[in-house]
Amino acid sequence: MSHDRISPHAAAAPLQYDVLIVGSGLAGLSTALLLPADKKVAILTKRSVTEGSSGWAQGGIAAVWGQGDSFDAHVDDTLVAGAGLCDLDATRYVVEHAPEAIAWLQQMGVPFSAEEDGQLHLTREGGHSARRIVHVTDATGAAVQQTLIAQVRKRANITLFEHHTLVDLITSHKVASKSGATPADSTRATGQNGLQNQCLGLYALDDSTDEVLTFRAPHTVLATGGAGKVYLYTTNPDTATGDGIAAAWRAGCRVQNMEFIQFHPTCLYHPHAKSFLISEAVRGEGGRLLLPDGTRFMPQHDERAELAPRDVVARAIDFEMKKGGFDCVYLDISHQPKTFLLEHFPNIYARCLELGIDISQQPIPVVPAAHYTCGGVVADLAGRTDIAGLYAVGETACSGLHGANRLASNSLVECMVFAKASVEAMAQAGKQPDLALPPWDDSRVTDSDEMVVISHNWDELRRFMWDYVGIVRTNKRLERAAHRIALLQGEIQEYYAHFHVTRDLLELRNLVQVADLIVKSAQSRHESRGLHFSRDYPQLDPDSKPTVLAP
Repeated sequence: MSHDRISPHAAAAPLQYDVLIVGSGLAGLSTALLLPADKKVAILTKRSVTEGSSGWAQGGIAAVWGQGDSFDAHVDDTLVAGAGLCDLDATRYVVEHAPEAIAWLQQMGVPFSAEEDGQLHLTREGGHSARRIVHVTDATGAAVQQTLIAQVRKRANITLFEHHTLVDLITSHKVASKSGATPADSTRATGQNGLQNQCLGLYALDDSTDEVLTFRAPHTVLATGGAGKVYLYTTNPDTATGDGIAAAWRAGCRVQNMEFIQFHPTCLYHPHAKSFLISEAVRGEGGRLLLPDGTRFMPQHDERAELAPRDVVARAIDFEMKKGGFDCVYLDISHQPKTFLLEHFPNIYARCLELGIDISQQPIPVVPAAHYTCGGVVADLAGRTDIAGLYAVGETACSGLHGANRLASNSLVECMVFAKASVEAMAQAGKQPDLALPPWDDSRVTDSDEMVVISHNWDELRRFMWDYVGIVRTNKRLERAAHRIALLQGEIQEYYAHFHVTRDLLELRNLVQVADLIVKSAQSRHESRGLHFSRDYPQLDPDSKPTVLAP
């Protein structure tokens, strides 16, 4: 899929920063705010700074905060949800640093919901053995994002580049191969010529001018979120196109566990409710899942009923919908007082009421939808990737925390914990090789008069990924998906090579690459575990390992 447009001629001066951060969700904003004030920081985001997945998070942030809870209990719950594939060191690291992350958000000014005595109100979600979800009613992500965006705008050392789309990373190996130069020696030497590949910066498309700009920095952080838009139905915003995962793969990074796509069990089913999530906390506070005739079905699928982990609940709903031929099932919380619902779920209540659904009187129609990418770019406990100077934080990364299934509300805290760890790692990092960065070369391409190719391929990709690589998979479905992906890759490669890049083209290129990684990972796992369920391999292998793909 890679097609370099690096010019061999002398470079125009790139935009120079100490740290480049791609993405403006919680992972990116936290990294920027935790960096020292004397560091010159650029945040690149492909739409406005507010349009990321973090702002859509409703439930909250998991942290051991209340009496009777413990780090060991939080770790155990995470390991159970992760179905044997969580990295224990990463899990314990995040859990033990979670309270510190909550305290930092309080310092930033996040208005967490509190009890009358001033203590933080804690709710409970599926898979958790205790109340440990810190929240801001049912709009935690939005409150956190608004608070941190306001803080970022106050910082003179941080520059926001809105409507700038990542095109590709610039690495020492890529530059050296074009120029014939030899990259400077490295103490972490691996790869080409025995020397470690290093990230020198990136190319980004400025939507306002259609110009590809060159950015340079000794440190680049990928915080671009997941890839939910590879599926037809998703709770993710339109920005979730796997940009960081695809760019890191093209640059030479390994990816891990891409077969584990979490489908949130309860997305509002309504023609005018695009991607609206019904929080896990609704089931945590007593919500019951019902068939259209009012029959409760979760106790027949799992002894934990509605409080079972998301993969169990999503598969149960998928099973009942296919068995009965239903368009949706129903989530009923109407037994709770209206005052309780308005206090705990004001946004869900208001949105449903706008659509003619009074959740205090009637159940909510729901369907599963792609929600979270558990896999991603392989990253260590400091957020470091296989390429020196390149970090991956948040949903873009695979830290090992989530294993085969993410425990509810562990994602936002992961963003903050690894943001801080990556900042600390940057302070200890060595120098970059002194290589001139070549400018972007578009001298041999033209404007496209066939944009229909992009829209058609985007639609085709999302539909066959939903049909063939969804909640339940088979070998034959995966083979069909792989065949179609190969055809799309050829078409997009040809298109990319001959026409000026656009945001739509770049997003489609990335989605097809991520789809390929998901299918290859799924084909390599010959068992059913966590979020990956195969009819051909329904058993659970006693000795299973993460799926790691290398370019």
